[in-house]
Amino acid sequence: MWYVSTRGIAPRVNFEGALFSGYAPDGGLFMPEELPQLDRETLCQWSTLSYPGLVKELCALFIGSELIPKDDLTDLIDRAFSRFRHREVVHLSRLRNGLNVLELWHGVTYAFKDLSLSCTAQFLQYFLEKREKHVTVVVGTSGDTGSAAIESVQGAKNVDIIVLLPQGHCTKIQELQMTTVLKENVHVFGVEGNSDELDEPIKTVFADVAFVKKHNLMSLNSINWSRVLVQMAHHFFAYFQCTPSLDTHPLPLVEVVVPTGAAGNLAAGYIAQKIGLPIRLVVAVNRNDIIHRTVQQGDFSLSEAVKSTLASAMDIQVPYNMERVFWLLSGCDSQVTRALMEQFERTQSVNLPKELHSKLSEVVTSESVSDEAITQTMGRCWDENQYLLCPHSAVAVNYHYQQMDRQQPSTPRCCLAPASAAKFPEAVLAAGLTPETPAEIVALEHKETRCTPMRRGDNWTLMLQDTIEDLSRRWRGHALNASQ
Repeated sequence: MWYVSTRGIAPRVNFEGALFSGYAPDGGLFMPEELPQLDRETLCQWSTLSYPGLVKELCALFIGSELIPKDDLTDLIDRAFSRFRHREVVHLSRLRNGLNVLELWHGVTYAFKDLSLSCTAQFLQYFLEKREKHVTVVVGTSGDTGSAAIESVQGAKNVDIIVLLPQGHCTKIQELQMTTVLKENVHVFGVEGNSDELDEPIKTVFADVAFVKKHNLMSLNSINWSRVLVQMAHHFFAYFQCTPSLDTHPLPLVEVVVPTGAAGNLAAGYIAQKIGLPIRLVVAVNRNDIIHRTVQQGDFSLSEAVKSTLASAMDIQVPYNMERVFWLLSGCDSQVTRALMEQFERTQSVNLPKELHSKLSEVVTSESVSDEAITQTMGRCWDENQYLLCPHSAVAVNYHYQQMDRQQPSTPRCCLAPASAAKFPEAVLAAGLTPETPAEIVALEHKETRCTPMRRGDNWTLMLQDTIEDLSRRWRGHALNASQ
């Protein structure tokens, strides 16, 4: 399986190359050169698999046994999911009035990113040990990515991780999940700025190709192909859990409602659809509505500023993974995609070509949800089911309630739930409900923390470069000692 850049200039790479690069050298994102097609028989065989079983099948398909033999792959994925709290890893809650909520949050940090990052970290360590190499992972986070990335690599001997978090823009719990991990390979910075501002020094550092190469830098943002790959399993599992039957011709449709910020879960769903999964995609966003405007009007442009909402992990202006969706919609035309994305990077505003927009609105429905609608949905779900939704999950469930209230005859529907309500007590209180906080989360309050401030007026890029150089020196020292 080979991977090509959506912008068509970078040379193709295998899965290992895509895993370690994040962005392609031409600024694009890696995608499989050819998408396999799953027939009805394969789908019927997969329908009885557990969530980890589906991840194994999808990874085998997109990685290749010459890179990771099947037995090794099975071990890596079992290890990735070994710390999940639910025996199914991912669990479907069937609630009243046809509401299906797929709980993607049973990992260590109570968020869906644990699923893809725990696998990605296992793949990284597998290749690093084989090649006797070290990498420094640099992550900017709006809340959940940082803690999930830290958990997935903490204590790993071939990996250092640097996380930049937006001080005061994450919830208290999200921040503590990052700052209380005192392992030697974990380095957390608290930035006086929002998540878009802290992306700037990271982008600057990654733009220096020689520096990236010298220090083996990589990112684990949602643009990393291995994360999108694992996220495809959410859609397969949702489908098999919610489809009424696999005996009809053609197979029945299931609607999957995807709450999103950077569009990683949306790209994963669209690829799943392209390889043969009969799902219809609904994308649900908060008041940061660039994806919604793109689907409705073809208006792919930044707003004046990021709006702070209760669904804070989706307070994102730039949905990086839309580039993958545009590329697929354009028939894998890298010239069209490159022109589009370069214009967006220059002017921060693009009107999609008519044909591309009409294709997009055929494959995706969208909605944008206000904070008021989020708290109403959380309240209604509690009243009807005694079930607490996190604000991001409520963004998806709001769509279900709207459809129900209009009494639309509906296909079966599954709402993805990216995080546990336990992580967002502020939003639960705003909905007039009582937070339920697990003991592990309460315990965070009393732990020692470690976090280096990046203040306004500091040179953030320089601070980042210095830290990276220091870690490289340390690793070379360790490697020298080990070989003597």
